[in-house]
Amino acid sequence: MDERPAIETEQLTRIFSGSEVPAVDHLDLRVPRGVIFGLLGPNGAGKSTTIKMLTTLLPPTSGHARVAGFDIERQAPRVRTRIGYVPQLLSADGGLTGRENLLLSARLYRVPAGARDRRIADSLAFMDLEDAADHLVRTYSGGMIRRLEIAQAMLHEPEVLFLDEPTIGLDPVARRAVWERLRELKRRSATTILLTTHDMEEADALCDTLAIMHQGLVALAGAPAALKATLGTDATLEDVFIATVGGSIEEGGSYRDVRRARNTAHRLG
Repeated sequence: MDERPAIETEQLTRIFSGSEVPAVDHLDLRVPRGVIFGLLGPNGAGKSTTIKMLTTLLPPTSGHARVAGFDIERQAPRVRTRIGYVPQLLSADGGLTGRENLLLSARLYRVPAGARDRRIADSLAFMDLEDAADHLVRTYSGGMIRRLEIAQAMLHEPEVLFLDEPTIGLDPVARRAVWERLRELKRRSATTILLTTHDMEEADALCDTLAIMHQGLVALAGAPAALKATLGTDATLEDVFIATVGGSIEEGGSYRDVRRARNTAHRLG
């Protein structure tokens, strides 16, 4: 059994050109395999920058990280074959059907031709999208779009799945449907899931363990129950968050609504 962590960072740092303040500042993280790990923090804390480095989209200024056992800089192609990534911005094409989006992803991820139809059918069934498979994605609700995007990222059966604000812009019913799919994904495939969120209820409901980032650093880490216990029996994760960063928390509909909500979140990121 592989006991190496799914994700491990050592002094991982990113300083953007023209800035003297690190977006991510000597970050040390260790994420065990097979867990749902939450990365929390206010806007500008460094969450999305961290994900972009871990998914090899952005090089670190200094420090090191390994994902699925491989170095994100020296072995970037091997990292990419072992991860799935669902960004804040829309990744599904509204002008294609759900099935066509999945077929395109299967080709991009180089899923063997003989396995594509089966994996696409399995993904549609798992995400409860069979009835809508041949409808244009622009007709989908926000929750359906998000489930499709997760299905796209899982077609090549990655070891680690990165989700940047997975339920942003979704109504409570759609949000809980996505939660249930993620829980089932963890049970079925033992996939390690790292997600960012501003939603404290989401973090409490989904995450086995989490880290709260503030100003590019990990300010607090642990299991949700243990973190709440430090403030008393009636404390919520929102109480823990506010006590840690001293700030407030920010919090779906049509394809157009989802695109607008995620564009806003990305700009604030």
